[in-house]
Amino acid sequence: MTDTRSVVISRLLPLLVAALFLPSAAASAQANTETKALYQTHCASCHGEERLGGIGPALLPGNLSRLKPAAAEVVIRDGRAASQMPSFATQLEESQISNLAEWIYRAPDKEPIWGRDEILASQVVHHRDGSLPGEPRFDADPLNLFIVVETGDHHATLLDGDTFEPIHRFETRYALHGGPKYTPDGRHVFFGSRDGWITKYDIYNMEVVAEVRAGINMRNIAVSGDGRYVMAANYLPHSLVLFDAHNLDLMKVYPALGEDGESSRVSAVYAAPPRGSFIAALKDIEEVWEIPWPLPTEPVVSTGHMATPLAPRRAHDTANFRVRRIPVPNYLDDFFFDLEYAHVIGASRGGESDGQGGMVINLDSGEKVADLPLEGMPHLGSGITWEHEGRRVMATPHLTRAAVSIIDMTTWEVIRTLETDGPGFFMRSHANSPYVWADVFFGPNRDRVHVIDKASLEIVETLIPEPGKTAAHVEFDRYGEKLLLSLWEDDGAVIVYDAESLEEEKRIPMSKPSGKYNVWNKTRYEEGTSH
Repeated sequence: MTDTRSVVISRLLPLLVAALFLPSAAASAQANTETKALYQTHCASCHGEERLGGIGPALLPGNLSRLKPAAAEVVIRDGRAASQMPSFATQLEESQISNLAEWIYRAPDKEPIWGRDEILASQVVHHRDGSLPGEPRFDADPLNLFIVVETGDHHATLLDGDTFEPIHRFETRYALHGGPKYTPDGRHVFFGSRDGWITKYDIYNMEVVAEVRAGINMRNIAVSGDGRYVMAANYLPHSLVLFDAHNLDLMKVYPALGEDGESSRVSAVYAAPPRGSFIAALKDIEEVWEIPWPLPTEPVVSTGHMATPLAPRRAHDTANFRVRRIPVPNYLDDFFFDLEYAHVIGASRGGESDGQGGMVINLDSGEKVADLPLEGMPHLGSGITWEHEGRRVMATPHLTRAAVSIIDMTTWEVIRTLETDGPGFFMRSHANSPYVWADVFFGPNRDRVHVIDKASLEIVETLIPEPGKTAAHVEFDRYGEKLLLSLWEDDGAVIVYDAESLEEEKRIPMSKPSGKYNVWNKTRYEEGTSH
């Protein structure tokens, strides 16, 4: 009797479960189908049938990291000012808007493909290299210009670094990421967007000259020290992509694969001009990659602070554009380099050692030189260096710790830890300035910025440009006499300060100005500016 009852129960139980859950599962599947249909009707023409982007940005989870789901609902309902995104408030019900906003944050059913054919098909050349006039169309020092990225409405402003008057404002791709990169002469600037677009812009003529899409979710781009090549680092697909800088012609796609075939996201790529190579940070493989570019026929000499020429230092006889794998004892996806680019200081933002420190790797030997006790997720990409008592030191903020760490770059010891009013994102200085500026981007005190004396290694001033509004990202002019600070708000501004007196001189209204990039500092690799 007991056995018979058990058999009956075992047969009825799946039917009872199905009766309880299948209707809701069927309803969910139907809702999903209806949401996909809504997307195809209202969104696909701009954002692509597979959400890979088109006129509008890609709508995939990795590409939407800067936009919260609640904010996505607002954009769908109300549209986006100064863009082609319309309002759907009169066409869609609230439940449909909510369903669409939720759906675009789901991973696609199959991983999208973006390879050689897709890259080639995306390229657009508006003005071939050399076809535009070679003289600036404005009266300003071309080496003391700033590009200001305004993320609030996806524009950039070309700013005169002497008068601090805007010269030109132009639309950019959605969600620029990683900072624009200049050619050595300062004439052209390259922008990289989160959804993979590389845009080459002629500053002298204030014209976009070429564009190409390198990936679906791109981290950043780098430009070779001679300005001839551009490399892109992708999260999706897992790849590095190399382009000829003249018209953004595709040269090579590098799948980011370890020697055992394991695939990795690429966290970032950097140009190392003294080495004549690109350096790539891999998030999921315990390797650093070095990829050399062809040496120029004549040395390109830097007039900035760099202790070595831009070329042709090479520690290894490596063929052009061939990957040199440097094994490292942990995942390193955030980098800082010494002035000679002989060492990389790396930290991981994932895994067992997440946020617990960093290490120093000699790029010539591939050996680990030192461990760095930098708890609290150091943001090495914003680190800076200066001379202190005859020795070079570096300083870094921390993303999850209210501190700035200062490190002796000879002994690789932490010589000072400054307590700040919150975790920080950016640090800046200049060879001609006695001060370092450090924001406290995260936390309740994000409206403050600290001023650190380079000699005493102490915080000597804390400024609050506007209570309650985020203050972040300083950049100096080419002479180190003036600096720009962002009010990082939609109705924000760029504030001009005197670098010595610390007095505010001017405010320029802008839409969430994130980064400011001075041509001289970036092309001469001035100390105090992240590279």
